[in-house]
Parts: sequence; structure tokens; C-alpha cells
Amino acid sequence: MRKALVIGINNYSTAELYGCINDASAFGNTLETNGDGSPNFDVRLLTDVPTKGELKGHIKELFAGDCETALFYFSGHGFFDDTGGGIIVTPDFKANDEGISMDEILNIANESKAKNRVIILDCCHSGAFGTPKLGGNQNAQIGEGVSILTASKEDEPSMEVNGHGVFTNLLLDALQGGAADLRGHITPGSIYSYIDQALGPWDQRPVFKTNITRFTSLRTVSPQVSPEILRRLNQYFTSPEEQFQLDPSFEFTNDPAIEHEFAEPYANENNVVVFKDLQKLASVGLVVPVDEQHMYFAAMHSKTCRLTALGYHYWRLVKDKRI
Repeated sequence: MRKALVIGINNYSTAELYGCINDASAFGNTLETNGDGSPNFDVRLLTDVPTKGELKGHIKELFAGDCETALFYFSGHGFFDDTGGGIIVTPDFKANDEGISMDEILNIANESKAKNRVIILDCCHSGAFGTPKLGGNQNAQIGEGVSILTASKEDEPSMEVNGHGVFTNLLLDALQGGAADLRGHITPGSIYSYIDQALGPWDQRPVFKTNITRFTSLRTVSPQVSPEILRRLNQYFTSPEEQFQLDPSFEFTNDPAIEHEFAEPYANENNVVVFKDLQKLASVGLVVPVDEQHMYFAAMHSKTCRLTALGYHYWRLVKDKRI
């Protein structure tokens, strides 16, 4: 139900590259499984595909059929033609026939019956993808369910450093957890945000274009907060404006048996369980103490805690049964 075509090409006769196969291999290996080792994408990894025709056939096969997600990753040379737009270059390139037009790949993806189509390009001028020139320089529409993530803008190169692409290095970091949300999901949008923030203002700039109406997770890793705790948000806060009343009985160290400052009411086992949940939610920015800097003092001084704006977002997800 989830398949990926991963291409890395180093072997260009007049402009050899050195990191594309390494990057494609690392990306494919990461994408195959989730963080817990469970299967994720069925990856077809191909290196140094020799001809334009062969590569186009693999792309058509990827986007054929009705699957949940079809993902295309390419690392190699890119070219920009003022009249024809962006092109991914194949080893059999020649003048006026450098490879496969990005316009053509977009058209194939747009026509696909796959529910989600994701295209990731680590090549020069890759930002031209998704803004093709058709009929008097009018931009074509990105079809519903298509997401595009590219290493650089259409007028920029895609850089290699120490045998690896700068973009794909960050892409791998993002997929390994850097771009995960609190539930452990990694989406094309969160990957873009991670890479965009990691690159400086003078570096190549990634480009993200999408037309989606559904949540698309490319990989999952261990969540920062378990779903069970997140689902209790509605239990602790029956409305997003409500404040949760604390007192010393919520702090487990507030026990006469422990050599520590304590106060009545002493630690209550049930309240301690609730408070540990609230402390975990506070540690990831979903809950904050009111009129105290730390949850410990909010409990010991019988203050309250409340949802943050992010906490309200997850509260709504729980209410709508989306977690």
C-alpha cells in the first residue's frame, strides 16, 4: 500500500557526482521501516539508471495502480531550460535532450490514482518542479494529493559536502525523528520546516509545494508523549479554558516517609498518577502552571495549571477522536 522509487545517479560522463548513490541508499534504508522497526514503505532502490527511457518507465510504474502512498526520490543532476523548465538529468543526456522534464513527471503524478503522491528531489534547479511552463508560461496545477519537496529554488544549485548532499543529510535527520510531532508522525510539511530552519539565510533554500486535504505521515518514531496520556487531556480539562486545580497531594515526594519538605494533604496515589501525566504534558509544552514557574510549586502551593495554545490543538484532536 506504500511504495517508493528511490533513484541515485553518480555516473555522468562529463560531470560525475559522488554522494547521490550514498544519499539514495541511506534514504531508502530509512524509509523502509518506522522507528520501532515495523514495515513502512516497499522501497525500490535503483542506482545509475542509464537511460531516460528506462527511468521514465520506472516512474510510470511507481505511479500506476491505486495505493495509499507513492513516493519518488531522485538524487542526481538537475538542469533548467528557459523554454522547457526543469529537467532531471539522466546519464544518456545530450544537447536539447538532457533527461526527463519535471513537467512530465508532474503530469504522471497528477494522473495517478494513488491517494498520496510525494516527490522529493535533491538536484540543482529542483525548485522548478511544480511550477511548469505550459501554454504561454501559465503555471500548471499541482493535483490534489500531490506534495513536492525540493533541495533548492529553480535558480540555485544543490550542494554536496563530504560526499553527501546537504539537503538529504537534513532530510535523513528529519525522518529519524527531528521533524516528528508529539505523536511521532513525520509529514512532508514538518520535514520542510525542519530543513528550512536548519539552513542559514545564505544557504540553498528548500521549496515545498502541496495540494492535500488529508494528513500524510511518511514515517513514525517513538512519540514524545504516549497516545494514552494525550487522550486523557479531555479528562483533565473538560473545556479548553478550564484550569486544573492542584494541591500538595499531587506531588509524590510530599510524603512524611520521605525526608523532604511536605505539607497536607499528603501524597495521594491517584493524584500522583494524574500529576505525572500533567508534568509530562508540561514538559512538551501542552500544559503550563498558573502563577508559578514549575509544576512542583503549583502543586505544593495549591495553584492550578492550564492548556497552552498547542495543548488546545491536541485537546481538539482528542475530542474529535483523531488521536
